[in-house]
Amino acid sequence: MRKVSLLALGAFTLGLDAYVMAGLLPVVADDLDTTVSLAGQMVTAFTLAYALSAPLVAGLLTGARPKSVILVALAVFTLGNGLTAVAPSLALLLASRVVAGAGAGVYAALSTAAASALVPTEQRGKALALVMGGMSTGTVLGVPLGVLLAEHASWRATMGLVTALGAVAIGGLAALLPQVPAEPPVPARARLGAIADPAVAPVVGVSFLGAVASLGLYTYLAPVLEAAGDVDGVAPYLWAWGAGGVLGSLLIGPLVDRTGRVRALVAALLTAVGVAHLVLAPVAGVPLLLGAALVVWGAGGWALQVPQQHQLLAVSARRGTVALALNNSALYLGSAVGSALGGLALAAGLPGDALPWAAAAILGLSLLLHLGAGRAAGAGATRARGTDAAGAGPAGAGAPGAVGDAARADGDGVACGAGGAGGVAGPARVVDGGASGTPQA
Repeated sequence: MRKVSLLALGAFTLGLDAYVMAGLLPVVADDLDTTVSLAGQMVTAFTLAYALSAPLVAGLLTGARPKSVILVALAVFTLGNGLTAVAPSLALLLASRVVAGAGAGVYAALSTAAASALVPTEQRGKALALVMGGMSTGTVLGVPLGVLLAEHASWRATMGLVTALGAVAIGGLAALLPQVPAEPPVPARARLGAIADPAVAPVVGVSFLGAVASLGLYTYLAPVLEAAGDVDGVAPYLWAWGAGGVLGSLLIGPLVDRTGRVRALVAALLTAVGVAHLVLAPVAGVPLLLGAALVVWGAGGWALQVPQQHQLLAVSARRGTVALALNNSALYLGSAVGSALGGLALAAGLPGDALPWAAAAILGLSLLLHLGAGRAAGAGATRARGTDAAGAGPAGAGAPGAVGDAARADGDGVACGAGGAGGVAGPARVVDGGASGTPQA
């Protein structure tokens, strides 16, 4: 896990960079003599570059040495932040955020795939959680420190700190990260086909809807709490949300490895976050209950992506990096869509305390999508077993069956064929094996 920790350091820097900008917008706008709304477009530039670069570049670079691509991606990200720190105008600032976002998107996709390849299958959940924990910790610890540094020095000093952390991560990864087996090249048609893959699309769709609800609502937490409970100081509650995020990120990995019930965990996490949204407005006037709701929300929201990534690596073994990149894109696009929809709703006169209810409804849709995909996968596995049984006669007695050797579905699980790619998905394994308790991918 020590080598995975190096990848988590890069993820920490990504989490800091992605979330600190919202707290720096007023001082950036004042420094560049522009409006907060225009300065806010640097968040949009970073987000869109991140979302578009992840599936495009990561897909094009399958077959290349992952360590080299990870280092280049992190270098591009670090360069973009260095340019942000010295940008003299809004135009150059926006361009620098595009550069940083492009590097971040590729690094995020490849670092999760590399983390899973560096450990045995039974420790994959812990490895993915460690990388996700790095990003959540960057949000919880790094963002307040970055804002504090901006208040006492300047926003450029904060971006200088992000640049320095990126350089440290590059040095550590270059010296200590081992070579990771490369995935075989994926043709363009196959990369595009991942979007319509019936095993991949529902998982990515759940991530998108979850981000629309959770991250979109987080953007407007201050007006929500003010409208619901006349809460003035929102900072302690942001810390509660972030602390929950760290807790969920660190605990979910061992839980995935120990139980193996990936689909059941996703359903439970979506339900927990939805309930937290539903009670947010009613308990806004009770600080202790409000803090508890935010801890649950943060823990469930950050923990969700570990089992989601687990599913993608298992059901899409031959294009795991592409599937992970699509999932990362869905997260950032969902965040952008959620923020835009929340802003439009507030501008149209919707009271702030109604937003959590809307977010809970969107999470309900994501839960229905997840459960529907699980039933479809289970039905497909049942039909496959029936076909194998119908085709087996006396001549085939004692011969290995297609289901037994190539893949197996257990309970509500999803089968993953043998072969894997680049060490990401190895021999035939079972994902979310229901009551069997078998360790899963």
